[in-house]
Amino acid sequence: MGFWDSLLGRSKTAKPDLDALFALPSAAVTLEAATGFRPTGSGSVCFRAAEGGAFATMQHDVQALVGSAEVSTDSYGYTWLVERDPDVSNLVTGLHAVNSTLEANGFGPSLLCSLVGFGDGTRRLAVVYLYKQGTFYPFAPTGGTQRDSALELQVRGALQGELKIEPDLARWFPLWSAPGL
Repeated sequence: MGFWDSLLGRSKTAKPDLDALFALPSAAVTLEAATGFRPTGSGSVCFRAAEGGAFATMQHDVQALVGSAEVSTDSYGYTWLVERDPDVSNLVTGLHAVNSTLEANGFGPSLLCSLVGFGDGTRRLAVVYLYKQGTFYPFAPTGGTQRDSALELQVRGALQGELKIEPDLARWFPLWSAPGL
């Protein structure tokens, strides 16, 4: 950032680090030891679909790449590509491949987030990667439009040394009914 940028209050946004996703398997071990939450075997990538043949072809290629991925669209118009694999390392590799393919084809700005689901038998939790921030945060829905903030803060504490946690709690967006959660 240059002198004029700092003088005028402009800042550079964080560059996404998709390789940060590969820290999730070891973070899953830490999360299980600290809270009892285990990977559910599902995860998803959320992106804004673009119009046109190039995007449709790339989306078809992504689905072929990850195999039996499910595709759905939410009420906000975002596309969710859901992958399932009981091995969290394979799941993360698949999610990384989807993100990388979208980014390599020029659709990086369309990426919103990726998530990996966790559960403890009665509750569910997602560890969410914010693409544009390059950070993670926990999301723990309790049903309807309620969330377990205490659990989210407990998970933040448990994963602080494993993942780059989003420091701004205002960016911990609720992902109600997110596919893959």
